[in-house]
Amino acid sequence: MSAEASVGALFDALGGKLGLRWVGSQRGKSRVISSPDPVGSGAALVGHLNLIHPNRVQVLGGTEIAYLDRLGENSRRDLVRQLFDGTTDLIVIAENQPVPDDIKRHSEASSTPVFLSDRSSLQLVNHLQYYLTNLFAEKITLHGVFMEVFSLGMLITGDPSVGKSELALELVARGHRLVADDAPVFARTAPDVLNGRCPEVLRDFLEVRGLGILNVRAMFGDSAIKQARNLRLILKLERMTEEQMHRIDRLHGARATRTILGVEIPEITLPVAPGRNLAVLAEAAARNHTLLLKGFDSAKLFMERQARFMENS
Repeated sequence: MSAEASVGALFDALGGKLGLRWVGSQRGKSRVISSPDPVGSGAALVGHLNLIHPNRVQVLGGTEIAYLDRLGENSRRDLVRQLFDGTTDLIVIAENQPVPDDIKRHSEASSTPVFLSDRSSLQLVNHLQYYLTNLFAEKITLHGVFMEVFSLGMLITGDPSVGKSELALELVARGHRLVADDAPVFARTAPDVLNGRCPEVLRDFLEVRGLGILNVRAMFGDSAIKQARNLRLILKLERMTEEQMHRIDRLHGARATRTILGVEIPEITLPVAPGRNLAVLAEAAARNHTLLLKGFDSAKLFMERQARFMENS
């Protein structure tokens, strides 16, 4: 398990955003937050106090603290012991609730970290769940340039030297945003969602043959970079002969579906040939795909219109 899954790494990543503060010593800083299932789907990672299906990160707000206070001495002792029996990696006290003394004692004895925050328990659960779900999600690295085009996550793929980076550079110059060049990392964060990010070492950079490595942020400003985006469309650039281009469906284009980590992603094959403005075509592909997602199918509308014309003629 990587160091990114440690309690200390979580504190560094979310401490400022969630107003987290350590309670007691920091002996559990290196404690690793374990994925509760073999595929790392995020189930039972974070939640309000639950000892039937224990969360790896238990969040206690005013309601949970009040429940503890209503318990009898023996029942409370048993519950707190169960809370610290090894199934809990981190406890977060929400709403600046006073941290009970028995929780402090068991925290020190078991080296189980406890954080205190002034945020609501619901806000803490949402942020922590999002962070850990992304951390444990199944991941894959793909070759291509990942862009945001008209708010749509688009992966530009194709053979080496086909023009992926040149197309990406032109799209950035036209106001679109770069997420990652060469090796974007995609994580399955939901059953039908792939979220793409850029490896830290490649962030902001774009390689263009003949120009070398370009710093897109320095050249075009912060607005030219997008930290992450959900993958919605793959644009495959392919050199084709005239015969191959004539075999493309004139109504629907060269459309297919590619399965990545069990998620089906639409893929459009875009012929590369002299005189074709790939940036305009990529923008058109993004706009048309957005219309398809809204239920507007241009090819279907065209065929229906032609059918009505033939019936009336």
